[in-house]
Amino acid sequence: MKWQFREQENQIVRLSLFVLACVMAAALTSSAAASDINFKMKSLDGKDVDLPQKYKAKVLLVVNVASQCGLTPQYTELEALHEKYADKGLCVLGFPCNQFGKQEPGTADEIREFCTSKYGVKFDMFAKIDVNGDGACPLYKRLTALPTQPKDAGDITWNFEKFLVGRDGKVVARYAPRTKPNDPLVIAAIEAELGK
Repeated sequence: MKWQFREQENQIVRLSLFVLACVMAAALTSSAAASDINFKMKSLDGKDVDLPQKYKAKVLLVVNVASQCGLTPQYTELEALHEKYADKGLCVLGFPCNQFGKQEPGTADEIREFCTSKYGVKFDMFAKIDVNGDGACPLYKRLTALPTQPKDAGDITWNFEKFLVGRDGKVVARYAPRTKPNDPLVIAAIEAELGK
């Protein structure tokens, strides 16, 4: 009788552990799928980049950029953020876009040459994309659909709009084009995310 009772206890423990393992696996799968950056994009040199794989547990600043815009000098501030915080886990991602005033007409080679020679950009740059409309890439369709602060959901309004993404792949903030990358509110948010 005592032996049967212990066998039943063991079966209950095994069943409980199995259920717990299933629940944890489902939670991990669900959280990975819930990432706001769960997309593959092309790098500026045409290679496929699996965003959640490459930037796992990193803090991201995602920016649509252009070479011939009045806000183009923000490249300097973006590169400064990259240099200051890359070792702590920040990755700046630049996505060239020609949808605003046709201010990014260049080829990938021309964009690379401009960014490196004029602004010394070393952060990751991606292939030219659309960020609004029917042709918007899936990443930006997702980013612009999210309710965020201080700027809410909706179309990208101009070049150099910024999305801050936490280590969990979730967007935590969105900043208007004229909000500089070195704005104290942006820096505070980046440092808060890096500290998590």
